[in-house]
Amino acid sequence: MDTTLATFEKDVIAASTLAPVLVDFWAPWCGPCKTLGPMLEKLEAEAAGKWKLVKVNVDENQELAGHFQVRSIPHVMAFADGQPVDQFVGVLPEGQLREFIERLLPQGADAARLEAQAALAEGRRDDAYDALQAALAYDPGFDDARMDRIEMLLDDHRIDEARNEVDLLSPKTTQGIDARFNAIKTRLDAVDAAADLPPTDALEARVASHPDDLDARFDLASALIARRKYADALGHLLAIVQRDRTFRDDIGRKTMLSVFDLAAHQPELVAQWRRKLSAALY
Repeated sequence: MDTTLATFEKDVIAASTLAPVLVDFWAPWCGPCKTLGPMLEKLEAEAAGKWKLVKVNVDENQELAGHFQVRSIPHVMAFADGQPVDQFVGVLPEGQLREFIERLLPQGADAARLEAQAALAEGRRDDAYDALQAALAYDPGFDDARMDRIEMLLDDHRIDEARNEVDLLSPKTTQGIDARFNAIKTRLDAVDAAADLPPTDALEARVASHPDDLDARFDLASALIARRKYADALGHLLAIVQRDRTFRDDIGRKTMLSVFDLAAHQPELVAQWRRKLSAALY
């Protein structure tokens, strides 16, 4: 596929978080490009989705070529996890080209985790669970894959299974400063709290009649987090921050930060509430 400056972020940066992307900088007048291009296209077809080829016509995208300091073509840059990781200039023999690509491909647990992410994006949850199980069979200490599984279990309301998986996380994750684990813990704590709380409408009535009852506000925020109503929960947490930063050791602000991680798939929502929190603090 062809890309431009306007679509590069989606076609290359975002796409490379799912599978390696090779960017072929070329031009119609370039003789060697006419040799390399078909080879890359052939190998991409053989790979069946393990990596992706994206082409940039340097004549039509000089700003993009300049940004990556492309001075001679063909010039191929490889991206993985949103970053350039390798490159070459000129035409490689097919054997060397295969070796270059093979070095980019994730292996073992990493490959299985990427397979799970692709399955989840396509709505194949059972396949995603199976692939994550395979990743953890390769590497039981692969905490990122285990947290993927925990998040899926929480989404599917399989709370006890999620807790069992949390117990298998390594101490470096559970005892360190890991924003993703803190978000998971916040969600589990909210589920636990919600089980012992009055109905949400009763909590809402209590807050409406006593706006400065911070215990009621935090209980209501916990119930809303458990139901994944993050915007509503953030509103009550911000009210706690505005009224009393010392309440339960600044729990309003700390919980807002964890909710930002929980709602990472809603960047506009997170940005909006980060601005509101910043204004409240400063």
